[in-house]
Amino acid sequence: MKLEVSKTRGFKLDTDKIAPDKSISHRCVMFALLSDKPSFVRNYLEGEDTLDTLEIAKKLGLKAEKQNGGLLLTPPSSICEPNTILYCGNAGTAIRLYLGLLSAQNGIFILSGDMYLNKRPMKRVVDPLRSIGAEILGRSGGNFAPLVVVGNPKLKSFCYTSKIASAQVKSAMLLSALFADGESIYREYELSRDHTEKMLLGMGAQIESKVEENGAVEIKIQPLSGKLEPLNLEVPADPSSAFFFAIGVAITPNASGILRNVLLNKTRIEAFRVLEKMGVEVTYKETSRTYESVGDIYIKAPQSLQAVQLSERISWLIDEIPALAIVMACAEGESIVRNAGELRVKETDRIKAIVENLKLCGIEAEEFLDGFRIQGGEFKRACVRSFGDHRIAMSFAIAGLRSGMEIENAEYINVSFPNFLEILSSITQICQKG
Repeated sequence: MKLEVSKTRGFKLDTDKIAPDKSISHRCVMFALLSDKPSFVRNYLEGEDTLDTLEIAKKLGLKAEKQNGGLLLTPPSSICEPNTILYCGNAGTAIRLYLGLLSAQNGIFILSGDMYLNKRPMKRVVDPLRSIGAEILGRSGGNFAPLVVVGNPKLKSFCYTSKIASAQVKSAMLLSALFADGESIYREYELSRDHTEKMLLGMGAQIESKVEENGAVEIKIQPLSGKLEPLNLEVPADPSSAFFFAIGVAITPNASGILRNVLLNKTRIEAFRVLEKMGVEVTYKETSRTYESVGDIYIKAPQSLQAVQLSERISWLIDEIPALAIVMACAEGESIVRNAGELRVKETDRIKAIVENLKLCGIEAEEFLDGFRIQGGEFKRACVRSFGDHRIAMSFAIAGLRSGMEIENAEYINVSFPNFLEILSSITQICQKG
């Protein structure tokens, strides 16, 4: 599908239709498998990634019924061995977290995905799991899917220090630790997304997390002595999805917006803090708190945007950097991103995709091995590629508010934000072809 986005003028946006949080939605159905009672989840994200995660859980024995405006998730007495491949689509979170969970179960499990997922590196999860007794086979020594997991219910406890701050690696290891033969300790040099710890703790897991003075994190987790308590929650709006419309406001003179019911976890709103540094007026109003803080975010466009340099807390920003690149391209001065080599191994090489597309739009940009440099300028209408990446597609669709834009293969937007175009069409004209 080719998407055409028209240039717009100042607008006011007030929406409670931002897509539900993808990270929490993934975890809801996986963690429901660990209880002996039904979980109830409202506002589950019905995007391609999370629907693939749900389908896998159903193949593992979970029953999912739409009931009272939500999903009733009834777990099996034990995880079932499926008679088919577990298809993860484009979802890196699904394949990596399921690797951790299924490594400790009885049975043989085959995990695979689409052409893009099967090019993404998996050894960052496979190697630490193998070190505690997991048996995982795959292409290039287990670095690429399809991956075969031969479950081992007798995994060893561990004391593991991760070389990267990755919520996916951490979550896979914590899930395996629930079935280990003793207390396990997981360390990372800075706090990555902490939904897994918070949700498991809320479900009754024995888990302790400590942040040291230097920012490093140590997590202690005990093996399960029984089943976890069920979940009962409403999935809040995804801050990384909300962020696309935040930058839409930021780059459009005289625009303002209210993004409602958004997850306010500090590891998820760092990109909004960056907007503040660039001159955007951003305020937060907490409206509820259960497993996580949830609230409304108010955005107002500045008179001008200032360049910024980013090299710290990149793990808190990694999903939003493609969108931030659009704001940097509209800012006064030179913006630089460093320590973001992780962008090379996302749904596509996002560093390459960002720089190539910006150049097509008349913006001066330069690749680094671990980031990029952008000289602020004026966007020109262009036809850019999504590279099969939902965040690249949405970032450049928002750039279209500034200059008009055409995006090839924009159908990948449905991976994480099925109603993105509905909201976008409320503030500008769009056209879909093919």
